[in-house]
Amino acid sequence: MASLTSVKMLLPTMPHSTGRHKASDQLRSWCFDRLSCEGASSRRELVLRCGGISIASCVMLNWVLTPSPAWAEEESNSPEDKDEGVVGAIKSLLDPNEKTKSGKVLPKAYLNSARDVVKTLRESLKEDPKDMVQFRRTADAAKEAIRDYINNWKGQKAVINEESYAMLEKAIRALANFYSRAGPSAPLPEEIKSEILGDLNTAEEFL
Repeated sequence: MASLTSVKMLLPTMPHSTGRHKASDQLRSWCFDRLSCEGASSRRELVLRCGGISIASCVMLNWVLTPSPAWAEEESNSPEDKDEGVVGAIKSLLDPNEKTKSGKVLPKAYLNSARDVVKTLRESLKEDPKDMVQFRRTADAAKEAIRDYINNWKGQKAVINEESYAMLEKAIRALANFYSRAGPSAPLPEEIKSEILGDLNTAEEFL
């Protein structure tokens, strides 16, 4: 029985290709050419010619000609599946509602506004008051986010009973009560700052 080296000598030299199907097509073409070659006048003669091919080479040929299950799965992805994915993405963008971390479905506009309050107010509270330029920038962003939130969502029945709404209302009220008593330029005590940050963290868990 021929060695693996002799088997390799029986196989034709084929250029490398990026796809297994291209390689298998070339191999099938070569096999058909061999079957139709001159001198193979009888089945017995053909068997004698091919008798040097070992079982190992047959297994190797079968491996080359059999497509990988992973590739077969990739090829099964039909255009319909891709279309359904695109349609689903468009529906998600057009949907006015969104599911929160806690699993509730709330208006997307409310969630975006509430998240903006949490983000900007947290950044403002953590900013160093000594850096007046940056402190003023973050404070103005927080004021704008709070103003937009109150104008659009204060007292709205769709969200008034939500945990996130209650926590944000508590945080904003604590901030407003302090500055109304101490003045707009008074430094915020660490105790009140820590309490407000805790309320923001709780609100974020429900957004």
